[in-house]
Amino acid sequence: MTNTKDNKVEEVKESEEISKAFAAVAGVRKEVDKLSERVAALEVAVNSGTKVTDEEFVVPAELLMRELLKLDGIGAEGEARLQRKAEVRRIQKYHETLDKLKTINSNPFSDKHKAVSVTTNWETFDS
Repeated sequence: MTNTKDNKVEEVKESEEISKAFAAVAGVRKEVDKLSERVAALEVAVNSGTKVTDEEFVVPAELLMRELLKLDGIGAEGEARLQRKAEVRRIQKYHETLDKLKTINSNPFSDKHKAVSVTTNWETFDS
């Protein structure tokens, strides 16, 4: 009888831990959704040729890293672990996008209308 009671208590504890993990991942997902809107806005700005300050890339990148650290602190098993893993990949994707946008933004020739193409005609010599 005691063994059955102990099993029930363990099941309840595990269920509570799983619920906490799901809630924590959902909280991070909500914040990442907000940050994804900032990344999308930066993408539109940079792709339209608007120059953006470095700080506008650094702030969302730092906030994404904070969310990544939050995920790292979540102990999860089963489905909650899969959701956490998916959020980690999502954050990494947004971070990579920010890095690419920052590179495009810092390139003085990113405006294709003003870009200069330089080619080299190599002279060949007979041996």
